[in-house]
Amino acid sequence: MGFASPHLSGHALDLHHAHTSDLPVTGVVESYPAGHVVPMHSHPRGHLIYASTGVLRVQAITGQWLVPPTTAVWLRPSIEHQLTAVTGVTAHGILITETITADLPPMDCVVHVSPLMRELIAALVSVPHQPPFQPRDALLGELLVEELKTVAQLPFHLPWPNDKLISKVCDALVRDPGQTSTAEALAQRYAITSKTLHRRFLKSTGMNFGQWRLKMRLMKSIEKLLQGLPITHVALESGYESHSAYSVAFKKTFACPPSQFIAAAYHSSKNAEVNRPGFSR
Repeated sequence: MGFASPHLSGHALDLHHAHTSDLPVTGVVESYPAGHVVPMHSHPRGHLIYASTGVLRVQAITGQWLVPPTTAVWLRPSIEHQLTAVTGVTAHGILITETITADLPPMDCVVHVSPLMRELIAALVSVPHQPPFQPRDALLGELLVEELKTVAQLPFHLPWPNDKLISKVCDALVRDPGQTSTAEALAQRYAITSKTLHRRFLKSTGMNFGQWRLKMRLMKSIEKLLQGLPITHVALESGYESHSAYSVAFKKTFACPPSQFIAAAYHSSKNAEVNRPGFSR
């Protein structure tokens, strides 16, 4: 968070006080309409990005992440990233000074947001960035940091290749997740051998071609699920022959069937709306 606020006529949010505050943990909140893009930027502090309603896509050189309700993305200090509002979102950004990030996740990742973390995040975005402070203000941040040390990391991460050619292949696959082109056909299209394609895929993403495409299809499908499209429609658009085949793959990757995932995300969003009326600026 930090650029292109729709409520400021597209001008950047001023996060100077949030970054330079004497408080080691500060927070901001902003609402974005569906399709809004916050272009590439970075923060000198570690950054926890949580959408209390809607779903965000976070893109960085280290990968891509989805942020549905009940999850948040943790980014280390100075990691450049872009935000895309897949649906209308209320996005919370928690900024944690670099001196205390050493004990937090060592890699950028998606983490589970427990009810306690959700309430801490909601409270922190209302704390002033400049004095006078209350004793409670620092304690909220300290407790959130302790929670971050223990939360589970989740599989909503798609590694992005640093190989320019493989990045082009991935871009094409992301634009049309349901396409059925084989690795051999793609290799021929980009004038390399299938053996080279597989080798460079594994080297630049840590996953083989089939694993990466499966993960990409499932992550792209989450965006469509949370936009309210029927599961069968999403399954077919994602390259699956049936609702059941898609559900099996979804459960194997995300530990629950798509219907349960949708219900949990909807329940979390409704709780946030009920408990935080008008909680944006």
